[in-house]
Amino acid sequence: MEIKILPSLLAADIGHLADGAKMAQDAGADGLHIDIMDPHFVPNISMGPAVVEMAKRVVDIPLSVHLMLSRPDQMISNFVEAGADSLLIHVEAECDIAVELERIREKGVRPGITLNPETPAEMILPVIDRVDEILCMTVHPGYGGQAFMSQVLPKIKQLRNFADSRSSSQIDILVDGGVDLQTAPLCAANGANVLIAGTSLYRASDMAADVAAMREKAKQSLATQTG
Repeated sequence: MEIKILPSLLAADIGHLADGAKMAQDAGADGLHIDIMDPHFVPNISMGPAVVEMAKRVVDIPLSVHLMLSRPDQMISNFVEAGADSLLIHVEAECDIAVELERIREKGVRPGITLNPETPAEMILPVIDRVDEILCMTVHPGYGGQAFMSQVLPKIKQLRNFADSRSSSQIDILVDGGVDLQTAPLCAANGANVLIAGTSLYRASDMAADVAAMREKAKQSLATQTG
């Protein structure tokens, strides 16, 4: 299972987002994660399709777009057209999740499902065969810089077990929230293979060094578990 590191653009300098996107690519990241928020699903507002369009212009790495929206169905087409390579919607959203995941796939984009920290892993079972990615939040979505919620680790393992037993194709397990050089190996040990890190990478003195270190620590942790 390949370990991937995705810096989260939410933690970049808001006045220099293009530079932040390029920084992630230059640091050797496997993709760029972009959080989209409304003031209903989460208590914050972040970026829109124009930021995804900008990132598509300035970097070549895949764009992982996380829709923290009450009604993601109203915006899926906008973000597909903007250049998203994968679209993650929440299982808690107020729409027909199965229908929208299928619509994302039909548009040629990787569909993904996201769970908030308190949401049971079993909630994704009705749609697990419709997704390529499962994102487990290890903070409450809405703001960067929050502390990692270690009590969510067993749920990451549950999600990995569900994914491995129910799907004929490899499903990526993503983790977002408080991921750094200390918590990334814990996530990998529980089955996560895509690690999204915002504050820890964008505040690093050398993002490239930390991306490489995070990837290596996660690989070692994963190897210990599987070996």
